[in-house]
Amino acid sequence: METRPKKGRQAEAARNDRKVLEAARSVFATQGWNAPVAAIATQAGVGMGTLYRRYGSKSELLQYLCVLSMRQAIDAGNAALALEDPWDSLVDYIEACVTMSAGAFSAFAGVIEATEEMITTAKKSNHIRIRLVESAHRTGQLRPDVTDTDIWWLIEQFSRHSANPDSPEDPCARARVLAIAIDGLRPQVGRSLPGPAPDRHSIARRWTDNN
Repeated sequence: METRPKKGRQAEAARNDRKVLEAARSVFATQGWNAPVAAIATQAGVGMGTLYRRYGSKSELLQYLCVLSMRQAIDAGNAALALEDPWDSLVDYIEACVTMSAGAFSAFAGVIEATEEMITTAKKSNHIRIRLVESAHRTGQLRPDVTDTDIWWLIEQFSRHSANPDSPEDPCARARVLAIAIDGLRPQVGRSLPGPAPDRHSIARRWTDNN
């Protein structure tokens, strides 16, 4: 069944959601949890009234934005799975998630309550990432000691940005370092990753242990 395009207020609300999501990612990726909601509204170009008419609190806003962000990661994962080569699929997924700063909201794990919708959406997102990793493992293109959790940690690290407005990051340098990190995911002769593999459930526990 075809989905009808949104019109009028629905379409405007959807546009505002996208603007707020991108602004929140940018603001929280640089300023952290203590960033004022007003900074999000200003960067998104919407009024504070627009935000508070839809979200009763800062936590409620973040809960909703976390779900939207995970849905975008799911879309990126599904697009990656459609590619023929498993390595290309994994790289496409990582680069898409880094571009959208998919891990920007991870800093709030344990700070805001994880809703049922967040938990359900996270499981879907994790399942897609697991499939991508397992496919690359089966073809021998991904080093065997890399886990799906390692992939998410990598995405998180590259979702963070400098909070110093007087020292902007060099996008070219960032892209080069990401390329180096991705190449490091290839099978390595005679080298193993340090320490034990991360617990697959460690990410989920961050969201629930303190709530």
